[in-house]
Amino acid sequence: MPDPDVLIFAAAEERVLVSFDMKTMPVHFGNHLAQNLHSAGVILLPQELSIGQIIEILHLVWQASTAEEWIDKIEIFS
Repeated sequence: MPDPDVLIFAAAEERVLVSFDMKTMPVHFGNHLAQNLHSAGVILLPQELSIGQIIEILHLVWQASTAEEWIDKIEIFS
């Protein structure tokens, strides 16, 4: 599924999108917002992380923030 469609789907489902696509997703996310569309948020993670590290980051995000804080935001973790 193309990135723009993934963003629309995630927004319709009110889901924060978690992706490894650090190259094109930020561009598509910017275009998404420029079209006056909204997002529950995007988290970008490096593909080199272990599954344990990914779980740790997502757990920390879940504990330390609210859903409202992620609306129309993108965060790149490294």
